[in-house]
Amino acid sequence: MTGGMPPARSLLPLRLTGVTFEAGGKRLIDNVSLSIDAGPRTMLLGPNGAGKSLLMRLCHGLLRPTTGQVRFNGPETVNGRRRHAMVFQRPVMLRRSALDNVAYGLALAGVPRAERRRAAEHALDQVGLLQMAAQPARVLSGGEQQRLAIARAWALRPELLLLDEPTANLDPSATQEIEASIQAMHDAGTKIVMVTHNLGQAHRLGDEVVFLDAGRVAERAPVQQFLRSPASPQASAFIKGELPWRK
Repeated sequence: MTGGMPPARSLLPLRLTGVTFEAGGKRLIDNVSLSIDAGPRTMLLGPNGAGKSLLMRLCHGLLRPTTGQVRFNGPETVNGRRRHAMVFQRPVMLRRSALDNVAYGLALAGVPRAERRRAAEHALDQVGLLQMAAQPARVLSGGEQQRLAIARAWALRPELLLLDEPTANLDPSATQEIEASIQAMHDAGTKIVMVTHNLGQAHRLGDEVVFLDAGRVAERAPVQQFLRSPASPQASAFIKGELPWRK
């Protein structure tokens, strides 16, 4: 027998059971039951107001459901490191260098000081920002800040990465660079769950689609099947650009 602690049980699947979320007297997430499994890249699609970002925040623990349960298969932290991370549409940059933005997250996770710089530089290199390590994070372009946010997540080696429209309002070149970083994290074994409005992006990066409408899961299907022949009328209308604006 070998000494030491046994390995932690896998974080995934993440199971949502009968989850609702209400605010301002409105039910914004309505009885969602969903299993997020390791492996396939999951794209969250749906019209404005469908509840995609809310669902991501519930998964990450930033919000608590009004009713229902959000449960991971294994412990959310191991040795002080959270095993899931989230990148927002508009990430907050600290008033320090790009390198120190990544190192700060490692410090909060309890990574020894001697290891932080190497780990931070490796993460920046993975997203193509190593040459900008000394630059103040807040002067980077929008696309560079998004890549830096991904590097901060990457440095912690999460098992699950939640991405909330990380390429919104970015030009095609910046979008391509971010997509490459997301693909690299997937290739390294991180489970990707991503909100996007871009059907081409869902096709490029996704393996399956979870389609939300009015706070409910209206459809779940492999990405090719979903884009070619959606089963629900709501998804069919969404793909055709026919859904009305939802407040």
